[in-house]
Amino acid sequence: MKKSIFSYLMLILIIGFHTNGSAQKLITKTGSIKFQASMPSYEEVAAENKSVSAVLEQSTGDFAALVLIKGFRFKVALMEEHFNENYMESEKFSKATLKGKIDDFDISKISNTPKNFTLKGDLTIHGKTKPVTVTVKISKTANGVNAAGSFEAKPEDYGIEIPSLVRKKIADKVKIDYNFLLSK
Repeated sequence: MKKSIFSYLMLILIIGFHTNGSAQKLITKTGSIKFQASMPSYEEVAAENKSVSAVLEQSTGDFAALVLIKGFRFKVALMEEHFNENYMESEKFSKATLKGKIDDFDISKISNTPKNFTLKGDLTIHGKTKPVTVTVKISKTANGVNAAGSFEAKPEDYGIEIPSLVRKKIADKVKIDYNFLLSK
């Protein structure tokens, strides 16, 4: 069931691009997103999801990524349970997406040396969508490109409530690292 939902969401993500016959998409289903929301002197609040889907339309720079919230893994199982049930409400808000366009993207100018690009788009988490501007380091690989970087997001901007009991243990800004190896 989980795999079929994932496949369906990936199909929607791919179809969401306006394409023509010569369009070239680079895709991954094994991208990685890590987040860090730890505060000094408290238990680590961090998780990783290694099943993130992403698509890059080479001709236009259109980019989209989709992550299933329940795919984040924590070191502590109870923390994972609280994350899904109390904070992210992952039954109700099962996915997060980033859809946008990479400014001045030209695949012919990509080399083995990472080059910074700006991605402007919409980040949707917990059912709330906010515009974002993210720096993406893109480099050429044997079969496509690698897109990596990091940015910060505030839980409050996405309607994620942190109870006062644990507020001091969780950072106001969550650091999000991503890495996508995109290929044909």
